[in-house]
Amino acid sequence: MKDYRGVGRGYREALAPDQGEVSFQVVLEESDLWIVARRNLSREIAEYLRGLRAELKSHILLHPDFLASLAPLDEPAAAPEVARRMYAASRVCNVGPMAAVAGTIAQMVCERFVDASPDLIVENGGDIFLCSTRDRVVGLLAEPKSGARLGLRIPAREFPTSLCSSSGRIGHSLSLGRGDLVTVRADSGALADAAATALCNLLKSARDLSRVLERAQELAEVGVLGVFAQMGGQVGAWGQVELVGL
Repeated sequence: MKDYRGVGRGYREALAPDQGEVSFQVVLEESDLWIVARRNLSREIAEYLRGLRAELKSHILLHPDFLASLAPLDEPAAAPEVARRMYAASRVCNVGPMAAVAGTIAQMVCERFVDASPDLIVENGGDIFLCSTRDRVVGLLAEPKSGARLGLRIPAREFPTSLCSSSGRIGHSLSLGRGDLVTVRADSGALADAAATALCNLLKSARDLSRVLERAQELAEVGVLGVFAQMGGQVGAWGQVELVGL
């Protein structure tokens, strides 16, 4: 598996933690986490991440299709929690389980350490899980060269939540579409990640924006809360996505 440390992460240079918060990076093999918390938890998070990755790698060793499949797979008995979440999200979104890996890890890290830091944001290659006691604005980076011009505002009462993104033009993750950006909001990081992949796969031209929004509304039945999509200078949004200018 290729090591993607630091690739395409220039957007992080524009991020600044609020007063009383610190930001730090935790990198382990392909996992590259950018974290905002009330105190530096890098050592503890690195140890936990190492354990999560070990469980996932052991599962892949026994079930190699898990790594490469672009379609849902039957969940074997005794799969670890991290894999179970990915299997479940892949089934409802009709994608391979690895489409949910970044969002799943981001959420599990937040869940493990939120007691140590009630304000905790974990960004994993553009897939984010947020626990927060205050309002937040998350930038939407559809065109990296021009920077984020739009953001999603999330009020404090709506945390924890996840925002995961997929693009046919940005980043290393596999997409079968050509969209500039599809960002999905859900309370489940695994679901948000898998749904972002599934919806971006549909986006091959600006004419597909309405189809993406329709499919997102169908996925509301399983927990998708909202979606933002951009293609060829046109945008579409549905659900719990309050857009603000940056």
